[in-house]
Amino acid sequence: MPSEPVVPRPAATVMLVRDNPDPPPGRTPLQVFLQRRDPGMAFAPRMTVFPGGGVDAADHDVLPSWAGPDPRWWGERLDCDATLAGALVQAAVRETFEECGVLLAAPELPARLAGYRADLVARRLTFAQVLAETGLVLRADLLRAWARWITPPTSPRRYDTVFFVARVPEGQEADAHTTEAVEATWWHPAEALEHWQRGEIQLMAPTFRTLQEIAEHPDSGAVLAAADDRVVRPVIPRVRREGEQIVVVLPDDPDFHIAVDHLSPGASA
Repeated sequence: MPSEPVVPRPAATVMLVRDNPDPPPGRTPLQVFLQRRDPGMAFAPRMTVFPGGGVDAADHDVLPSWAGPDPRWWGERLDCDATLAGALVQAAVRETFEECGVLLAAPELPARLAGYRADLVARRLTFAQVLAETGLVLRADLLRAWARWITPPTSPRRYDTVFFVARVPEGQEADAHTTEAVEATWWHPAEALEHWQRGEIQLMAPTFRTLQEIAEHPDSGAVLAAADDRVVRPVIPRVRREGEQIVVVLPDDPDFHIAVDHLSPGASA
């Protein structure tokens, strides 16, 4: 008998966006931060992704300070209970800080911010302890919910991932100082899709579809505004080919049963 699908682990990822004041010809100002995962990673090796990761046990800790919509509000927004919603928001902020050094917190960031980042990565401190020691406040109001994707049942490692979007706070810079990625940089969304089409980077279906969606907007303000109008519900994607185009297919699509879990740019349907 076939084995039961793995139960998806809750996870959070953050699309960090900014505006390029002098975009190249043919590009809009909008840019998004992407990382190419290390080939040795157990999940999604070599894939180009947004910063993020799984919810840890410590992400359920009650934080000493929180600004913006509370976990109950986020639970309604993310279609889950308040406890999980609070952990997802905390994981989103923690993972973004760990993986690219951007901290969605206030008021003034401490001088030894890099030290706290290293302590978090090494699990010497929890995020709640970092906030308590620094007097920082988690800024849940800087996040917007975009989507919720679940890894297909055929995968040996599965995640139920909430995709958030946030503008990089003024004065902060995203970096590539993480052991989980071999490179990280800012991309114009359409540019990333073009590189994927040429086989130069690899994208999972949720990342591919999200880049398509945000590429429809000219700048970060438009993306944040669009996020407020989106309905977030858990979906398991599949993909199919239409000529030279890859189309992400959702469960309510009549073609879902003939779609597959993954297609590379040069693969046949």
